[in-house]
Amino acid sequence: MNGDAIKLTSYFGERQRTAGRFAADALLDLYGRHEIATSVLLRGAEGFGASRHPRTDRTLTLSEDLPLIAVAVDTRARIEPLVEQAARLTGTGLVTLERARLVRAGDGEPVPREDVHEQTKLTIYLGRQERVFRVPAFIAVCDLLHRRGVAGATALLGVDGTAHGRRERAAFFSRNAATPMMVIAVGSGQRIGTVLPELGALLRQPLLTLERVRICKRDGQSLSVPASTAPPPVNATVAGTDATGLPLWQKLMVYTSEAALHDGQPVHRTILRRLRAAGISGATTQRGVWGFHGDHAPHGDRLLQLGRHVPVVTVVIDSPARILAAFAIIDELTREQGLVTSETVPAMRPAGGA
Repeated sequence: MNGDAIKLTSYFGERQRTAGRFAADALLDLYGRHEIATSVLLRGAEGFGASRHPRTDRTLTLSEDLPLIAVAVDTRARIEPLVEQAARLTGTGLVTLERARLVRAGDGEPVPREDVHEQTKLTIYLGRQERVFRVPAFIAVCDLLHRRGVAGATALLGVDGTAHGRRERAAFFSRNAATPMMVIAVGSGQRIGTVLPELGALLRQPLLTLERVRICKRDGQSLSVPASTAPPPVNATVAGTDATGLPLWQKLMVYTSEAALHDGQPVHRTILRRLRAAGISGATTQRGVWGFHGDHAPHGDRLLQLGRHVPVVTVVIDSPARILAAFAIIDELTREQGLVTSETVPAMRPAGGA
């Protein structure tokens, strides 16, 4: 199945409820009933929304309502009918729609050249306990991407979701072998295109998405500023609208490490604090389990290790003008390390809004 797809992403709180039950359960039930090709529920480590109320796993009080991100990907015909229901279920959260190319690598269908852009974001959907020659599949994937010179990759554990249309939910007393997780990779289209056949040979049932992205910074080196990644004549750098006048939004993704510090604090916490003080609408940080960026070797938590050394990803979504303000803050705090990308978000709405 190689074809155009829509990625539906919901940002909301862990304790958000709807009709007497948790919104997360209701949302993933929805995706399970409709047998969505792939979906994954990710638990954030900290963040804030439009209310500016901070959420963090560092304290018991503020960790009672951690941010959640639910991602669902399938064809336009299967995703669009679920948008309104997803928005209602997540209450005061945020819902976005983005274009993607859904690929089953290794199924014999070539990936059209136009779908591997000059700079591309590749997302690989896996099972938690999926293995490649006795090695966890997410480690094998990150190692392959690193060897092929991809700019960066981060593995994120899911707690619920669907895999090839089947609901797979994590349980406390279970191996959770098929519970979905994802590896997000960013790099040049040439390198991503080269590695796709290898991923098809490496994994048993690979399901991938390809998206257009712009790499703004890598290892402290400035490469570009956030701008529209959509093809001409769309340009959201100044006006923030497409050719028909509809508003476009921007998304920044900042890939750093728990071990990367600024004034003695993890840099991602400083980024969130500064963004919140600057009036940015919201941001969420997710803690990965394995990954790399730049020339650094793939890494994650290990036994007998002093301090955490896992990758973290911070997501910021706002209007183009506010994103430029957010990027100025992020640019200052990533002078020496980190990977920063920008993307266009063609459709966004606060849940319950217009």
